[in-house]
Amino acid sequence: MRAAVIHRYGGPEEFRTETVPEPEAGPGQLLIDVTLAGVNYADLHCRTGAYARYPLPAVLGADVVGRRRGDGRRVVALLRTGGGYAQVARAEAAFTVEVPDGLGDEQALALLEQGATAYGALVLAGRLRPGETVVVTAAAGGVGHLAVQLGRELGAGRVVGLASTAGKREFVRSLGAERALDPGDPRLGERLAELGGVDLFADSLGGPVLRAGLGALAPFGRLVSLGVRGGPEDTFTVDELADRSAGVLGFWLQHVLADRAGFAGVAARLFRLAAEGRLVARIDRTVPLSGVAGAHRAVAARETMGKVLVDVRREG
Repeated sequence: MRAAVIHRYGGPEEFRTETVPEPEAGPGQLLIDVTLAGVNYADLHCRTGAYARYPLPAVLGADVVGRRRGDGRRVVALLRTGGGYAQVARAEAAFTVEVPDGLGDEQALALLEQGATAYGALVLAGRLRPGETVVVTAAAGGVGHLAVQLGRELGAGRVVGLASTAGKREFVRSLGAERALDPGDPRLGERLAELGGVDLFADSLGGPVLRAGLGALAPFGRLVSLGVRGGPEDTFTVDELADRSAGVLGFWLQHVLADRAGFAGVAARLFRLAAEGRLVARIDRTVPLSGVAGAHRAVAARETMGKVLVDVRREG
């Protein structure tokens, strides 16, 4: 099979399109003839070795959609040890769900990992309640643009998105956000304070943005941190939380995957919203296997809006 392979950790230039042996399925696993793979921000950290160090040479990629070997059913799967940027992927059966008829491969793939992350941040960790004010950072990204839509669909009173360019902010407003703010605005804290208290702040940026969000929390507000590696600016004291009866929570998708029934339930809800036209994943671009390096560069430069896909059937 053909795959995008790295032989050492480093920059996007390390990717090579090569012929490699097909994986073999062990107990509790299955093989998928892949149609599309997803590019996620965590893949960039895997490529450098900062997030997970797989045995080299390695095939990265954490989510795929395609046909299950044996019965030909369309399935979408999350791959906890990579292997997505290839024509055949090995997946854990527990992390695989069937794609319902009427839902295309692109939408199914774009919704599962990033949609489940958005749902988990808002509902499972954030305990979103109807009428609350929600702020989503990186709101034009793969997780963020779904979180904006989910916040609206789940009954938030108002949803505000943070995005770094005018074009992205226009996109965020088109998703149903009441306002779109610039995370680089030196007066961001004041802009957030104008909301009159934030009930739920979903953050994947950290640093000054996290500090601004923490300062804007309403009494009993919650800040949910996902995908952030803490730094000096991310520290806070218990006294800061006690002063406003606020809470800070982390979210990791692995805890959703650990509960098969819960994971399947989240996927079913996302797919149902998509089938009803109430949740739409934006596909920023689809690249061939030879385009994986360029896709990584684009995601790193925050040039993308929504999901980036790899068509593993095309090499160039």
